[in-house]
Amino acid sequence: KDVLENGAEMESDERQVFLADAKKYKKDAKVGDVIEIDVTPNDYGRIAAQSAKQVIIQRIQEAEKDIITQMYQDREHEILNGYVNRVEGPNVYIDLDRTQAILRPQDQIPRENYQNGQRIKVYLEKVISTPKGPRLLISRSHPKLVNCLLELEIPEVREKVVEIKAIAREAGVRTKVAVSSSESNVDPVGACVGQKGVRIQNVMEEFNGERIDIIEWTEDPIGMLRSALSPAKIAYIELDDPSRRARVFVPVEERALAIGKGGQNVRLASMLTGWEIDIVDLEKLDTSKLDEIKKQELERQKHVEKGGKKVEKKVEMPV
Repeated sequence: KDVLENGAEMESDERQVFLADAKKYKKDAKVGDVIEIDVTPNDYGRIAAQSAKQVIIQRIQEAEKDIITQMYQDREHEILNGYVNRVEGPNVYIDLDRTQAILRPQDQIPRENYQNGQRIKVYLEKVISTPKGPRLLISRSHPKLVNCLLELEIPEVREKVVEIKAIAREAGVRTKVAVSSSESNVDPVGACVGQKGVRIQNVMEEFNGERIDIIEWTEDPIGMLRSALSPAKIAYIELDDPSRRARVFVPVEERALAIGKGGQNVRLASMLTGWEIDIVDLEKLDTSKLDEIKKQELERQKHVEKGGKKVEKKVEMPV
């Protein structure tokens, strides 16, 4: 305790003591000295000391858990850097700063190999508090991981000049990203791809070659569907607004490309645009209705230009 002059104002009797009382413990005590007072009870034995030790250790561990929980809660939805500690069955244990997390099978990239000591980037989805401490839900397959990596690699995305509007991903195979620019002189696709594809290549390497397609976002659903289904060449698109369903007419030779291997291309396009897509051979289009289709398309364009209510079906005519 700090020794105070007798009669002085005391702020804390737990940390301060008057000079008269201090001399009971130390005869030559002076104002300004710091004296030590033994507060150990007389009946304080070995068992009590061990119990106190356990309580102190427990409180320290609880404080550490709270600090780690708070630290990672502030980093939810961000990229974390870690190292592979070990692989046990389907689970991969990742060492992060001051804690460890489990990369579950459903959060791993299919066919990706993990080696002890390997440096790895993961996406922090959520932090859950448990009696055993914070549990970090991390992922390598989450679409937002692509978003975060693009922000790291591309200054225009980081500075919000280029905005990522939508992402559709099948981890380890292919990802489609729709981007738009807030400045007319900035090409959003070119900014993301970079000169000779350098920028997007860096992101793809993080996923061991997972293909990433960058397309330009548009408010026009027909234009968006056309871009989302690239590289297939689309002849006609018919949309049914109430059911959010699209009938996409393609030449026979483009059908396989539009659908993609195992339906991958059309599936990702559907995820990206929010439309259910039916790929239909161009031969099945009733050509006798071309005049009606043209008329309907012209009416739709008039409504769009005037800001009026759109008709239920919209059809894009071939160029």
